[in-house]
Amino acid sequence: MNEAIRNLKPKMLWNKFADLNAVPRPSKKEERVIAFMKDFGKSLGLETLEDEVGNVIIRKPATKGLEDRKAVVLQSHLDMVHQKNNDTNFNFDTQGIEMYVDGDWVRAKGTTLGADNGIGVATIMAILESNEIEHPAIEALFTIDEETGMTGAKGLKGGLLKGDILLNLDTEEDDEIGVGCAGGVDVTATGTYNESESPKSSIAYTIKVKGLNGGHSGMDIIKGLGNANKLMNRLLFATNDFMQLAKLEGGSLRNAIPRESIAQIVVSSEKKFLVEFEKMKAAILSEYKSLEPNLSITAEKSTETYAKVMRNEEQTKFLNAMNAAHNGVYRMSPDIEDLVETSNNIAKVSVGDGNVKIECLTRSSVESSKDVLANALTSTFELAGYEVKLAGDYPGWAPNMDSPILKVLDNLYQKMNNGEKANIAACHAGLECGILGQNYPEMDMISFGPTIKGAHSPDERASISSAQKYWEFVLEILKNIPKK
Repeated sequence: MNEAIRNLKPKMLWNKFADLNAVPRPSKKEERVIAFMKDFGKSLGLETLEDEVGNVIIRKPATKGLEDRKAVVLQSHLDMVHQKNNDTNFNFDTQGIEMYVDGDWVRAKGTTLGADNGIGVATIMAILESNEIEHPAIEALFTIDEETGMTGAKGLKGGLLKGDILLNLDTEEDDEIGVGCAGGVDVTATGTYNESESPKSSIAYTIKVKGLNGGHSGMDIIKGLGNANKLMNRLLFATNDFMQLAKLEGGSLRNAIPRESIAQIVVSSEKKFLVEFEKMKAAILSEYKSLEPNLSITAEKSTETYAKVMRNEEQTKFLNAMNAAHNGVYRMSPDIEDLVETSNNIAKVSVGDGNVKIECLTRSSVESSKDVLANALTSTFELAGYEVKLAGDYPGWAPNMDSPILKVLDNLYQKMNNGEKANIAACHAGLECGILGQNYPEMDMISFGPTIKGAHSPDERASISSAQKYWEFVLEILKNIPKK
């Protein structure tokens, strides 16, 4: 299946992508891909090192004639988001990604593709391996754990890199040049609740919300897509008087809009429950019929028995808190058109055995606005009696419109695209540039990449024609790096 990928152009890029995607590389479990990358660098006879946190750095001298140019850091992250369709049998810890060609797109069979940020990694590998590509001195920086905490970027010490310019290959529209990004913070609410015995006459039901698009909780948040956790809460909130909650599991990753949620409940008044459930189900399906055509909402009798359920008063507190907690766009940027400034993703919710856990990712390009929303969420959950912790805080990347490397990319893009101008923009996602800039404040940074759609979901796909356009852009950039 992956052989078709290897025959795509540019071959050196797609072959390295296929090699990389054969290596399991979930966030927090990058041992195999770190070893793979170190072996790759050493096999080329290049200086290769691993820092204290697991980032891999490979250095390659300038090609003849470009020794007088500024040194360039080519940077991408090794880890990938692991999401799969419910009916896909796949083990991300042991299997390589199964890819196929669909028209102009490369896709994965029922899973995320890993183009985010595997295309960037493969690009750098191809440049390191080539004896024909012209380039200045290169430091290839492969960071770890970008998707679940950016601990690689956070752990990279100052002074380790010697480059003057950083090219981050992690933007997902080929006509965009990234000059800024959002920061983020994890907001996690936890608590306990008292359980009661299930009423003897109650009937067990399983409610399922599934078939949502999901997607990147930063880049796709502006689309107003359905959040499985919020939709499930609407169903439970509407039927609160006629059911009691036994278990609930929704969502999987903080940086992915949740696609599925499953609740196990017991029903005291079946007829009244079904009336209210169907009313809310119809309302939700009507609201999302354009955005979420594959949305499925079901309530089916269960053969399981649930001896313990959440007590009524504590259930109401939980549902009220979930109802009040903000999800989605919080504020649009007043300075950059169509840019989300601040948002929150209620990413994962777990209820059962007397414990509640609600996990959110709050993003913003403005630190004060991020604090406002994080504090609002904290207040909401604390009013319900839960403990709230903020963790994994990372800064945004402030745009520098006077950046010398921005001028190089802007001029090259226009020259290569018949005068068409690139979209110079900040994005509502967490790029590593803001973090890396803390220890390397003098480094001139820019971000760009090929067109990738549906990142962080099983619908993730990479454009073949865009990869060709992007590859040629990369080669021209390397030949046009300014002199020292």
